Amino acid sequence: MIAMNCPKVRSVKATDNHILIVEFDNNEKRQYDVTPLLKKEMFAPLKNSAFFKSVRVEQGGSAVSWNDAIDLSEFELWSRGVNV
Repeated sequence: MIAMNCPKVRSVKATDNHILIVEFDNNEKRQYDVTPLLKKEMFAPLKNSAFFKSVRVEQGGSAVSWNDAIDLSEFELWSRGVNV
């Protein structure tokens, strides 16, 4: 599979309903719904609202993460996110 060239993450904000608002370095914003991932054991801790809101951008903008075990790549956020 050829990796799509996608913009890097500049900022991320978590909302109350498990939605991430992600701003990319090309000034586009996308909304990413984390809800479908909550069924997977790896993402289950994100059901905790306070923990979900602790999301941060990884250095270099290649992903957003919550801890060493839970992250989402810029490709996932860009390709599956919805323009806002």
